[in-house]
Amino acid sequence: MPAPFVLTGLAAATMAPDAGGYGLIRDAAIAVADGLIAWVGPATDLPAAFAGIMQQTYDGRLVTPALIDCHTHIVHGGNRAREFEMRLNGASYAEIARAGGGIISTVTATRSASMEDLLASALPRVDALIAQGVGVVEIKSGYGLESATELRMLRAARRLADLRPIRVVTSFLGAHAVPVGMDADHYIDTVCIPTLAAAHAEGLVDAVDGFCEGIAFDPDQIARVFDAANALGLPVKLHAEQLSHSGGTALAARYGALSADHVEYATAADAAALAAAGTVAVLLPGAFYTIHETQAPPVQAFRDHRVPMAVGTDWNPGSSPLGSLLLAMNMACTLFRMTPAEALAGTTRHAARALGLTDCGVIAPGMRADLAIWNVADPAELSYGIGITPLHSRIFGGVA
Repeated sequence: MPAPFVLTGLAAATMAPDAGGYGLIRDAAIAVADGLIAWVGPATDLPAAFAGIMQQTYDGRLVTPALIDCHTHIVHGGNRAREFEMRLNGASYAEIARAGGGIISTVTATRSASMEDLLASALPRVDALIAQGVGVVEIKSGYGLESATELRMLRAARRLADLRPIRVVTSFLGAHAVPVGMDADHYIDTVCIPTLAAAHAEGLVDAVDGFCEGIAFDPDQIARVFDAANALGLPVKLHAEQLSHSGGTALAARYGALSADHVEYATAADAAALAAAGTVAVLLPGAFYTIHETQAPPVQAFRDHRVPMAVGTDWNPGSSPLGSLLLAMNMACTLFRMTPAEALAGTTRHAARALGLTDCGVIAPGMRADLAIWNVADPAELSYGIGITPLHSRIFGGVA
């Protein structure tokens, strides 16, 4: 471990849940030891025990917890630029999927990609997120839809954490689409669930996801996957209510899911169910924007019921080729009317909760020293800028 040090000359957006808003400390100091935050508070209150150790001064810059992208699909083969053209010519996301495009076209490219191919294409995406202050990224499988490729995707995701200073959380998304020529129930029972068991046995799975939608799987089919996850002791999360109201949010709440993601067509009753279950609503404005959706998530209902709201890129080759978490924050504000404070909480504290993480997402004693230092003075600037990357530096596990 590096020697202890103190960060000074900072405005600290601690994102502490009991501090309100940003939990902002204007003239702050942060003591770091053994890769953890040892103390944070006004610089004038720095304990004497830290007064003699090395200090790094940042000239009034803003520090936040390192950002967390809690929903991505960045391990895959190929791209779908041609489908982008098709959408601009009038085809809907559902129409493209039914015509054999969408997820299935990426499945074809991913099945033919080697481990080296998957890593070579994913590393630049990871680097782009790191350059935006991200310290944790969730990565899903789901573009294999057969055992060998699903496992290869998850192995590649795990490997990325060895190749870059970033924490990777994996989600098994075998229930992402129905392979061509297969019945959905047969696929769930003979491919998806057995592959989940194999991936878990290899230590490749942190959570289990699914796509509950008319073009994918119904609630009863997803429930079988969730039952298998529960039997393995794995938490669940769900793509729910993205294109229609299909009952996915209620299903997620019934299983105590970590998160329900997309949720454009969720209702006030769904919001109440998520609140009772302690489930995070993950908002993904990149997909909303890309597929020209017009139904926005019920943000006010989530506020009214105190449902934590996270924000992610949903970086994927089809419905959200969005490689900027900062832009996702801006879009959540402009398209969904979140506040900048909600957007930052959604990419720090609430994003950690959506991944089941309890050691990051806020600046507080005992938490990992994963920090982002920005060339801004006010935290609202992080959501305000469009196409701007104001990162000054990043500290990961106490290492600059």
